[in-house]
Amino acid sequence: LSAGLLRQATYTTTRLGIYSVLLERFGGADGTPPPFLAKAAMGMTAGAAGAFVGTPAEVALIRMTADGRLPPGERRGYRNVFDALLRMAREEGVLTLWRGCIPTMARAVVVNAAQLASYSQSKQFLLDSGHFRDDILCHFCASMISGLVTTAASMPVDIVKTRIQNMRTIDGKPEYRNGLDVLLKVVRYEGFFSLWKGFTPYYARLGPHTVLTFIFLEQMNKWYQRLFLTA
Repeated sequence: LSAGLLRQATYTTTRLGIYSVLLERFGGADGTPPPFLAKAAMGMTAGAAGAFVGTPAEVALIRMTADGRLPPGERRGYRNVFDALLRMAREEGVLTLWRGCIPTMARAVVVNAAQLASYSQSKQFLLDSGHFRDDILCHFCASMISGLVTTAASMPVDIVKTRIQNMRTIDGKPEYRNGLDVLLKVVRYEGFFSLWKGFTPYYARLGPHTVLTFIFLEQMNKWYQRLFLTA
């Protein structure tokens, strides 16, 4: 839990903050939102930056989650996320905190291009339909669409990231050479559709997370505009 909270406090705040700034800066002078491809590019940029900042907490989270499945003699026994970060830096070197940074950033690029752009586009579509107002119902529906798109797009890269961060060295060699090697081995030994194994529980987690993220973000933006920008 401590690692999950730190990850959200670093990764999510960075990506949402950068995306909001880019969306506002590159929108039209009359408030017109940028086109979909521009939104996707902004989401990719925000995701990559957020992932880099959040990778240390991500590595700690992956290790702490997997610890209970290891044999007793191989368990790391981290007490909390800060103990995990300190021990990793001391025992394995500071760069270990960014192990798997490239696949993590690649995942974040895909996830944020899908999540942020699809949310903005879905919200714009719902508002343009004339059946929705800019309220919580609109935000909820747009978030559920975004969560579905994000789940489908992110599961393969999520598998790559998780397996690389959790891999062990066998006979002096790492289990996987790179992200492509992970994908090829998963498809070869487990089947192509295993890249989306667990789609329903993944969406059951990501859907509510996406809904809550954007509903809170929209409400905080409204309060910020009301209290500070119109003062």
